[in-house]
Amino acid sequence: MVVFDGVVFEHHMTDVGGVRLHSVIGGVGQPVFLLHGFPQTWREWRHVMGPLAQHHTVIAVDLKGSGDSDKPVDGYSKLAMARELDTLRRELGYGEVSVVGHDIGGMTAFAWAASAPASVQRVAIIDVPIPGASFWDTALVDPKLWHFAFHQHRNLPEQLIQGREFLYIDSFVRERIYNQGGITTEDVAVFAEAMARPGAIRGMLEWYRAFPRDADDNREFARTPLELPVLAIGGDQRWGSRMVGILQEFAVNVTGGSIANCGHWVPEERPQELLDLLVPFLNGGSDTSRGLPLSPGFAGAGPSV
Repeated sequence: MVVFDGVVFEHHMTDVGGVRLHSVIGGVGQPVFLLHGFPQTWREWRHVMGPLAQHHTVIAVDLKGSGDSDKPVDGYSKLAMARELDTLRRELGYGEVSVVGHDIGGMTAFAWAASAPASVQRVAIIDVPIPGASFWDTALVDPKLWHFAFHQHRNLPEQLIQGREFLYIDSFVRERIYNQGGITTEDVAVFAEAMARPGAIRGMLEWYRAFPRDADDNREFARTPLELPVLAIGGDQRWGSRMVGILQEFAVNVTGGSIANCGHWVPEERPQELLDLLVPFLNGGSDTSRGLPLSPGFAGAGPSV
């Protein structure tokens, strides 16, 4: 059990067809799944889970390969992970759900919405390019995305990172953060401990090794664009200015833009600004016909890195 903002969240382990996924669940109302990114766990959402749980049932999941979820040898394409998450939804007894994903979680959230549109009511994707987008191949050779290629190497990254998890995560975070206080040394230590567990480094790197398959899957999904509401946002110091354009290649009902003075780690750097956008969106208050309500700290453009 863990408590955020007075809301009690319970830990659950659920078998989804031979793989066990760990989730942390609390609150009441329409269910919302929260999917984290690299190199984190469900705790990425710790600042927004309590407020969201006031009006929603919040399900924060450890993606397969991380945290307390299983770490099998294969099966890390975002489509495979999305299918397991849809099984988790069904096993937990939920019908239609909303999905919010950041980074790798954003890629997985898109795959879930695209592969199971009857299950996903609306999806928010935070600060991540989508494999298969028109600029994807160019992005892969951008020196600022050096880790994409590094993580896809077989075996070598595991050997270099093992035993140096804290150093690697701290460096990775600091390179991509704008508000340095958003993720503390103590936070990094928690994520490093999770990465040091057996199989976790390899499992999390497999997310990247599946990118070629993900790109192929997403190009196929683009043939039938999503019609459900999509919120595409990011930090203005990272992917924010490009998020709407990226998602418009895959969906017809996209709103979003940049959160000002924010790097890549949006849920931790600017949790209140994120909530100001997520809450009306999840409640059905934002679509392309009415436009996304702008709140303090929100801007429509900014540099991407």
